[in-house]
Amino acid sequence: MKNTLVIALAMCSALFFSCKEESKVVNETEKTEKVASEDFDYNVTQFEDIRVLRYQIPSWDNLTLKEQKLVYYLTQAGLAGRDIMWDQNYRHNLTIRKALENVYTSYEGDKTSEDWKNFKTYMHRIWFANGIHHHYSNDKMKPDFSQEYLRTLLSETNTTLEGEAFDVIFNDKDSKKVNLAKGVDNVLQSAVNFYGPTVTTADVESFYAKKKSPNPEKPLSFGLNSQLIKENGVLKERVYKSGGLYGSAIDEIIKWLEKAQGVAENQAQGDAIGLLIDYYKTGDLQTWDDYNVAWTKATEGNIDYINSFIEVYNDPVGYRGSYETIVQIKDFDMSQKMAVLSENAQWFEDNSPLMEEHKKDSVVGVSYKVVNVAGEAGDASPSTPIGVNLPNANWIRAAVGSKSVSLGNIINAYNNAGSSGRLKEFVHDDEEYELEQEYGQVGDKLHTALHEVIGHASGQLNPGVGETKETLKKYASTLEEGRADLVGLYYLYNPKLQELGLVDDWKKVGMAAFDGYIRNGLMTQLIRLKLGDDVEEAHMVNRQWVSAWAYEKGKEYNVIEKVTRDGKTYFKINDYEKLHELFGQLLRETQRIKSEGDYAAAEALVEGYGVKVDQEIHAEVLERNKQFTAAPYSGFVNPVISPIMNEDGEIESFEIIQPETFEGQMLDYAKKYSFLPAKN
Repeated sequence: MKNTLVIALAMCSALFFSCKEESKVVNETEKTEKVASEDFDYNVTQFEDIRVLRYQIPSWDNLTLKEQKLVYYLTQAGLAGRDIMWDQNYRHNLTIRKALENVYTSYEGDKTSEDWKNFKTYMHRIWFANGIHHHYSNDKMKPDFSQEYLRTLLSETNTTLEGEAFDVIFNDKDSKKVNLAKGVDNVLQSAVNFYGPTVTTADVESFYAKKKSPNPEKPLSFGLNSQLIKENGVLKERVYKSGGLYGSAIDEIIKWLEKAQGVAENQAQGDAIGLLIDYYKTGDLQTWDDYNVAWTKATEGNIDYINSFIEVYNDPVGYRGSYETIVQIKDFDMSQKMAVLSENAQWFEDNSPLMEEHKKDSVVGVSYKVVNVAGEAGDASPSTPIGVNLPNANWIRAAVGSKSVSLGNIINAYNNAGSSGRLKEFVHDDEEYELEQEYGQVGDKLHTALHEVIGHASGQLNPGVGETKETLKKYASTLEEGRADLVGLYYLYNPKLQELGLVDDWKKVGMAAFDGYIRNGLMTQLIRLKLGDDVEEAHMVNRQWVSAWAYEKGKEYNVIEKVTRDGKTYFKINDYEKLHELFGQLLRETQRIKSEGDYAAAEALVEGYGVKVDQEIHAEVLERNKQFTAAPYSGFVNPVISPIMNEDGEIESFEIIQPETFEGQMLDYAKKYSFLPAKN
């Protein structure tokens, strides 16, 4: 699974890394500079609740020219589909972005006014979110300028933006990109552009209930690569493919994938890319499965990639995949060290607290690598995961296996972008602080690895139980991510990690990881919410229901103690052994819910522990956090891989250039990779 969740997993560390002084914003054209590794500046800018960072590509010089070409072609293929994500997020996004970008680059009036500054901030916010809804909360972002001011800007730059696309910037319509609230029609009330404006949840369920896979043991991912609309009252799919919806951008993706196939590292990799090309040409879901099987088996080589319509978190009912690409170069040293988890996947399955009938007899093909990102686009950029486990189809995981990666250079950028005192503010005492300082990063990396390699690969569905998107519906994503989190937590406090040579002191690593998870799940992640809001994002929800359940169930034994000191709240773990047992119990129950498709139990767990927020603690957390200037969300600009040509017009080498500004890269992307019309 895309573990954007894994951004979440790292949050207990990532939240405590802040910006240096905000980079000075230069003019609206692209400016770049080469940055030496030894004095690399990770920070680009900060605005509202966002900071933008840079990352390096440390494996680049280890690649041959042919491998560098492969990376370049794959990154170009990814960027070619960038606009797809914008349109998927909301039907008016491209219209709005194109108009506002024209204003941004053309306006010659007063740029010292508060209104212009607020316009620039709004522009930056929608660039970061790939649309007008916040990338994490899904709330529509409201501009701090008036309709009249925007009309003035449009008039003075000869820019057209009118009708619903103009009005929606300021009104209350389409206020939630993904609405998972209980008691509402989640599809109808979600603004995400996977469904026509009048399509309901009942429409979706009835439409796909009639779909039957040729082989029930290998169910196709119906709905993954299409938009479902009503045409004259009849439900109809618009398939993403060449000649279909998003065809003009997909043709560009295909062009670059064909170049990539020509420089593939080996036959298996080339064949997999060929199947992906066929899938983009036809939109055939059987070809998608064939591609995923081939891609999962293609484990040799130094380059890998994620490309297509993959994660379903943005769909309120979990059918449709968001466009996403990540191009990866193997981190040779770290991958060798961490491969031990893959090699011991069966031991972890055999020794888990799951019911015997829910364990896999044979955990197959779990490959794990630490990689360095060379480029990202779509749902992975600017906000990126730090780990990914794919493919998502349960039957492919069971029969063939999966690939798990940890994005090493992304994690390194987070960890080196500067720190703040936020950690010290929320830890219970010096002992907890010192434990986090010494073992927190190791614990985070291992939790990510365990979550991806062991967590998502573990467990099995009972015979005859449907896919979780059908049985658990809107709770499927948060249950799966919580389940994988619990696998990681359970094994982080285990001497097996030290026996495998992964840690020097398993108990202290586990204690630091438990401290960080509970602190984050019950308190620090709340800095991302406005006072009075429920928790809605799937990963935040899962961290809260895991933490809140453990806190409540451990009250009898005072496992986690709520401490109030000098008017401030802290959560202190008194019994790590018992907490480990509780995590095991919850893992067992969560796997049972998934294996049996128990919707009622999923609803009770998520709604009972994961959604509602203790308002007193939330207000306190926000007040205590005011002293810190570091934004709670981070994302990245991508290095520019620029080819250098010889006299014959052939690529002879590449230059890696770091973008100097965020707006520079966004405007450059708009100029080079706008392959879709405003309306699709």
